[in-house]
Amino acid sequence: MADCKAKGRMATVHFTTALERFVPGIESIEVSGDSAFEVICEIEKHFPGVRGYILQENGALRKHVNIFINDHSIEDTRHLSDAAACDDEIHIIQALSGG
Repeated sequence: MADCKAKGRMATVHFTTALERFVPGIESIEVSGDSAFEVICEIEKHFPGVRGYILQENGALRKHVNIFINDHSIEDTRHLSDAAACDDEIHIIQALSGG
């Protein structure tokens, strides 16, 4: 992803409006990172506190949050090692529950 940053291309991360309750002012952002975890670390630099909403204390994805990279749900919800690349569209959304 370092090559991507040098070329001015980064992944775009989108958030649901529900996240605004927990992280006021959060909006779509372009960041670099080679994995979903690295992307979240970069997001945290711009929106402090968002990592705590997305991840559990052990670093695993919270049950009420889903991450999609280019319309595919990430597979590694424990370590968030799914690859991220230049020009990826990443969506971080609140999972819905109920019946």
